[in-house]
Amino acid sequence: MEKREIIIDLLGSDLGPEEMLEGARLVLEEFPNIHVALAGPRKLIEAAGLPEGRWRILEADKTVTNLDNPIEAFYSKEPVSVFKALEEAGRCDEVIGLINAGNTGALFAGAIRFLLADKSVRPCIAAILPTAQGGFTCLVDTGASIDCGPQQLVQFAHQGSDLMRSLYKLDAPRVGLLSNGAEPTKGNKLVKEAHALLAREDGINFVGNIEGNKTLSGLCDVLVCEGFAGNQVLKNSEGMAVNLITEIIKYGKMHNQPAAKEIAGYLMSRFDFASLGAGIMLGTKKTVMKARGSCNRTAVLNAARILVNLAENKSFYESIH
Repeated sequence: MEKREIIIDLLGSDLGPEEMLEGARLVLEEFPNIHVALAGPRKLIEAAGLPEGRWRILEADKTVTNLDNPIEAFYSKEPVSVFKALEEAGRCDEVIGLINAGNTGALFAGAIRFLLADKSVRPCIAAILPTAQGGFTCLVDTGASIDCGPQQLVQFAHQGSDLMRSLYKLDAPRVGLLSNGAEPTKGNKLVKEAHALLAREDGINFVGNIEGNKTLSGLCDVLVCEGFAGNQVLKNSEGMAVNLITEIIKYGKMHNQPAAKEIAGYLMSRFDFASLGAGIMLGTKKTVMKARGSCNRTAVLNAARILVNLAENKSFYESIH
């Protein structure tokens, strides 16, 4: 069997490199045929006691914090873990993907430099969100491109459609455009121009504008927006789900309602935004999984599961690169 390797950037997460290392340990335990390359401090990695012969070190002591300028960090002479990880992913044929929980801007800049599949297509990050109808919606972009033009939103629509077509076998994924109103005349300049382009774009099943309160309604299979708005949708949806579940649990305890625990458990299973482990970067030669800064070891394992599944599903893998 051919060697398959996953690169894990240990630095940049809120919980620290130790938690990411424990995630790597879970990956090695679940997948006996998978190797890992760990980008981070050598001493920390060597002291972790990981299984012999299935890991290697991409030594780096620096990361890009949320206070750093990603471009300045890229040109720094010091070894930065995210850039070493991305460069190795582009160089090594055995690598099936990369997991990172650090600065999104640095990840995006490095991906453009080392992993860009097509220079005319801007990479984006997709998140698969559960809907009220029991299905899923691909939200794209969720933070890679804060400022972009209408033509890039069209590219995101194609990338998201390809993903949902392959992942859920949808013949013509419905594409919606995030806006502040359902009418074609609503939205800012970017949204209005993108609406006109999407409405006549070949290969796109455009269903029109989708308002913010309908993002999880199931009205579309792909929801397109620029990265700032997409990141807010993602975090606000997760925050509302967590608050609702917490209130149900509190109510059940206050009023001695055992059924509340069952309801909360159901909602947690339905709206677990961390269940996929990370967002999927589209438009790169290797799959990059962008985990949240607060990701834990389980999220690392879930992201690795996606990478393994993508590698085993060749048609799916090729469709998103």
